[in-house]
Amino acid sequence: MLATLPTHFSTIEQMAFSQGTTTRLLMACAMGGVIGLEREVRHKASGLRTNILICMGAALFTVLSAVVAGENSSNKGQIASNIVQGIGFLGAGLILHGRNRVQGLTSAATAWVVAAIGMACGAGLYVEAAIATAIVYFALRFIGLYESRSEWKRYPMLYEVRGSDEKTMFADIFAVLDREHLRLSIMDRDKLGELERVTFAVSASRARHKQLLAELAECDATDHVTAFRDEEED
Repeated sequence: MLATLPTHFSTIEQMAFSQGTTTRLLMACAMGGVIGLEREVRHKASGLRTNILICMGAALFTVLSAVVAGENSSNKGQIASNIVQGIGFLGAGLILHGRNRVQGLTSAATAWVVAAIGMACGAGLYVEAAIATAIVYFALRFIGLYESRSEWKRYPMLYEVRGSDEKTMFADIFAVLDREHLRLSIMDRDKLGELERVTFAVSASRARHKQLLAELAECDATDHVTAFRDEEED
């Protein structure tokens, strides 16, 4: 039996490379790199290296699934079928639950679809993988931009309000939020000398954010008001 092992593994290697394993892995790295680059530019947790590794790993498991099962097996997708479950655990780690928001859903979904692209590369479906990569890149790059500029999309922003009179400043903030039927959820609060600074998150549409910012700036007790997008949001 030991004498047959080299011949057996030689057959597996010939089978793998005859099916273009190297090309499939390189294609998976390229596809994952395109999506990972977009994530890296936006400073997301799952960046260039992560997406390349996910895509290449899914492609390798897909290739190995058929090789390990053997040429005469009817269950060549057994290993590949577990990729979805494994990516599910990885995606769960990318999702963070806060008191009033959930972060990382887009990153988790991206990891899930990148694994699917890797499986397509592992199966030799390069055209399908390229089309899926283009769709994912378009969705991440342009649909998100369109959503942020639309009037119907709600997205969170961080508001920073500064004032010297703490009690009056908070009273004005509560008054503005009450009129807009919004709840104050303080993210950070500190005091610099006589200046009180408070940071809180609000989820609303673009028009409502603009209105809220203007109302807070008009308050007598607010010396400075600014709003900015949360960098950790998808």
